[in-house]
Amino acid sequence: MKLRDLIARVSAGDIKTPRPTKKAARAAGQQEWLRHVATVARDELFVELGSREEGLASDQVESAREFYGTNAVAQAAKKPLPLRLLAAFADPFTYILIFIAAISVLTDWVFATGTERDLSTPLIIGAMVLVSGALRFVQDEKSTVAAEALAEMVESTAEVERDGDGGNETPFDEIVVGDVIHLSSGDIVPADLRIFAARDLFVSQASLTGESEPIEKRAELAEGGAVIGRALTDLEDLAFMGSTVISGNARGVVVATGARTMFGEATGALVGRKRETSFDTGIKSTSRLLMRLMFAMLPFVFVISGVTKGDWVAALLFSLSVAVGLTPEMLPMLVTTCLGKGAVDLSRDRVIVKRLDAIQDLGAVDVLCTDKTGTLTEDRIVLERHLDVNGNEDPRVLRYAFLNSYFSTGVKNLVDAAIVERALAEGTDEVGATTNGTAVTAEELAERYHGIDELPFDFERRRLSVVVGDNKGNTRMVTKGALEEVLAVCTKVEVDGKVLPLSDELTEKVIARGADLADDGMRVLGVARKDEPAGAGALTVDDERDMVLIGYLAFLDPPKQSSAAAVRALTAHGVSTKVLTGDSARVAAHVCRAIGIPADRVLTGTEVEAMDDEQLSAAVQEASIFAKLSPAQKARVVRTLRDLGHAVAYMGDGVNDAAAMRESDCGISVDSAVDVAREAADIILLEKDLMVLEHGIECGRRTYANMIKYVKMTVSSNFGNIFSVLVAALFLPFLPMTAVQLLLLNLIYDLTCTAVPWDNVDEQAIARPRRWDTGSVRRFMVAFGPLSSIFDILTFAGLFFIVCPTVAGGAWGTLDAAGQVLFIGTFQAGWFVESMWTQTLVVHLIRTEKAPFVGSRAALPLCMLGAVGIAVACALPFSPIGAALDFRALPAMYWGLLAAMVIGYVVVVCLAKARFLRRNDALL
Repeated sequence: MKLRDLIARVSAGDIKTPRPTKKAARAAGQQEWLRHVATVARDELFVELGSREEGLASDQVESAREFYGTNAVAQAAKKPLPLRLLAAFADPFTYILIFIAAISVLTDWVFATGTERDLSTPLIIGAMVLVSGALRFVQDEKSTVAAEALAEMVESTAEVERDGDGGNETPFDEIVVGDVIHLSSGDIVPADLRIFAARDLFVSQASLTGESEPIEKRAELAEGGAVIGRALTDLEDLAFMGSTVISGNARGVVVATGARTMFGEATGALVGRKRETSFDTGIKSTSRLLMRLMFAMLPFVFVISGVTKGDWVAALLFSLSVAVGLTPEMLPMLVTTCLGKGAVDLSRDRVIVKRLDAIQDLGAVDVLCTDKTGTLTEDRIVLERHLDVNGNEDPRVLRYAFLNSYFSTGVKNLVDAAIVERALAEGTDEVGATTNGTAVTAEELAERYHGIDELPFDFERRRLSVVVGDNKGNTRMVTKGALEEVLAVCTKVEVDGKVLPLSDELTEKVIARGADLADDGMRVLGVARKDEPAGAGALTVDDERDMVLIGYLAFLDPPKQSSAAAVRALTAHGVSTKVLTGDSARVAAHVCRAIGIPADRVLTGTEVEAMDDEQLSAAVQEASIFAKLSPAQKARVVRTLRDLGHAVAYMGDGVNDAAAMRESDCGISVDSAVDVAREAADIILLEKDLMVLEHGIECGRRTYANMIKYVKMTVSSNFGNIFSVLVAALFLPFLPMTAVQLLLLNLIYDLTCTAVPWDNVDEQAIARPRRWDTGSVRRFMVAFGPLSSIFDILTFAGLFFIVCPTVAGGAWGTLDAAGQVLFIGTFQAGWFVESMWTQTLVVHLIRTEKAPFVGSRAALPLCMLGAVGIAVACALPFSPIGAALDFRALPAMYWGLLAAMVIGYVVVVCLAKARFLRRNDALL
């Protein structure tokens, strides 16, 4: 049965299921196909797939992709450009503008006659719609393109063999059915595979089954070959997309890609979903607050305006315009722009952002959890000593350690590299028959032995066992790992060439000597051997027993010189550093003391495991070092810190760090990390240095500061407008502004705010973690919003009783129709200009806790746009466009009133700011 035939059957509905839906039929058909490929002979499968052991031919790749589809799981597809352009105009601001334009066409053209016909108002509205939509579209596209470009820098790849080229790194999304994949330790399986060659392959299928325990995969099914009644994930010769290779290597042929994989089926229901961050929650909370205010006042403004003015159509349009003014319609664009700019800024510091929201999460971090090796240390481990149990240098220990490291198929870490390097430099103690009684080199030793089997390292056993054989048929098992765990499987010890029982006294001496080395900052591993293990070729954990301890390995990985400065800088910025490591407590404490991390309280994995949630919650607050942790324990510590209200970042680069990264608010890895760690991370560092991360945290806080700056300014301004509009609706015999004038004011103000993402941020604003606080937004709104209303009402009074009567030639009640038109036009122009001045100035007044313009200056783009906005507003009443909008030229005396209002507003806001700071921790 070929996959092409199966797909055709599914499409035709031939696969019968209890619920004959298309999705169910596809799932059933895919399972049938996977069971088929698990049992079919290898050569027959290659024929069915049109492939071969050397991989597809280059000219087959595109046809396979066209027929089987791309290797992309279900996800929120990117909309085509025309739809994205239309989406930029899909907001309340645009809808109401179009509605008002339609009403204007009817009143000013369709039902008008002769010289009364005038399309200037709808044309002006059309221009406003184009400007606002185009701006939103351009900014969104720029931010999206920047984020996508950065994400592509850290895309996952797999080693794919085509045309018998031996394998080349290929992006996941370019893999097709029929490709031959090479797997090795640390890889993520890029598609569903049939394994046809494997050596000691252990994988974790936690992404599919939730079980973290590695299971072995082979090139054939277990004896009997039955697949009926067994779960697909239990079939030994199938590897599934999303699984992680723990150890070993293999070759497999792709049998399913993208949405047709088991992983793709499982994630199909999650399309478009993402984890909601505290920032998302804050934005939604604030938006809901404004929407409630808007819906609460909309009917009041409409009814009051309609009753007092007698023009219900104008009252409806005005109330809708007020509603738009209260809607933060530019907020999504400003947020996207801030995050996009933050991502670009971070890239200059060699930090790549995979998830834009992670920038704000990074700025909110107050606890950084990190692994020790390579982050706090130099990441260049050196094998300092190889000792027998008496503490004497012993080349036999190095020989056995070399065999273990060289023939293991797991991730070749720095420890293995250090052992191999030392063995290459020193040689071995084994004498060869062809070497005239001299010791053989490490290269010759590697040729003399061959790997037979292994038990890969895991974080429960904390040791690795390898079985090797020589050309005489002899076998021996060599185990290397944490000293205590190696001792646990030993019953004998080799002392001065003699094998003795491992007594309690000897055990205590071994542990004490290892502790002394650890106190000197050395990482200590034990080495043990066993001749002719019974399970060679089918090794199990039960074979790790009755072993002979032969000695220690002591490694040194010195602290980085920059680590102490980085820890101090993080502490100064309100971030506490906690070390979560699989290393021993003594080594971790030694390194931490050297770089300034408190080492008074150290928790081990055993202690963490014994604590309930309440006990662990108390302990994680006090301890800064957590040693000998398993991956699950690391994740639990991170989860506990988050439950306590901390914003937690986790930095790691190994398979054992992925679970903790997923539990954190912000997962951080490096570009040299294993695939699974880079996939779990939200942020990738191109340089493995805490100082780089500290710069990233500062950038995240600057990004957040500029976002919250716009949010608080907009919310307080809109809240104040509620009172101004209600007073105007109650006491003025006309509308203080027409709907079009109000919307134009809103548009000009929003355009001046588009430079906020580029604004300067004061040092004290980034000195501590920045988390979204809806309560702070509400307090800010109540403190500053009504201030603008006070000066709006004073402006109303000055215009109504002084300026407008002077221009029109009398008080409102004494004027004829023409005089009232002049009165209204002057009044509306005056409030328009005053509103623009106060809204623009408040940006500069509340953007900093310092004295505005003196202690802290806004960035030049923000200053320039603000000045242009004010200039446009002041010039508009004197222009033909202003006349078309029913504005009238303002008299000289108006500018004196404006100056008094502006100065008074500045003074009052500065006083309110000082009062707000006395009662609250921060302004923004």
